[in-house]
This record gives sequence, structure tokens and C-alpha cells, in this order.
Amino acid sequence: MSLNIKPLADRVVIEPAPAETKTASGIIIPDNAKEKPQKGKVVAAGKGTKDEPITVKVGDTVLYGKYAGTELKLEGKDYLIMRESDILAIV
Repeated sequence: MSLNIKPLADRVVIEPAPAETKTASGIIIPDNAKEKPQKGKVVAAGKGTKDEPITVKVGDTVLYGKYAGTELKLEGKDYLIMRESDILAIV
């Protein structure tokens, strides 16, 4: 996938995973009760800073904080742009 956006320094662009529509027991979750996803795929990453190189790479699936990053819409898709430090784990 090629994006027309290149994050600077320690920023990464993440495509959030779709929100769950059903619970494990099979109960359907209505739109107004869906949780904001906290998992996504890295689609672009900056080069890091002079002191700290970037550790995630394009294609990694990551977990991030519930309210981390800034939402943006690009080419009809929703993305989040955030600092690498806002990423909690690589799955």
C-alpha cells in the first residue's frame, strides 16, 4: 500500500482495525456502543530522531492507547498519526 504521506521524525501512521461488531458470546454490538479500536497496522513510519531510531516498521500490528494520536482522513480511509512513544506493544 502506498500513501502520499511521509511522517516526520518519530511519528507513525496507523490504519485502525475495524471495531468489533459481535461479542465472543455472539451478542451484536450496536453502533453507538462500539468501543474505539486500540489495535491497528502501521502503514508509514518516520526515520526516528537522532538519539532514538524508530523501532516499528511498515506492516507491524500494534496496540496503542485509547485516545492516542490524531485522526485524519486520507483518500477516503481513516488513519491515526501518533508518536512512536504512544504505541504500547507490537503484536
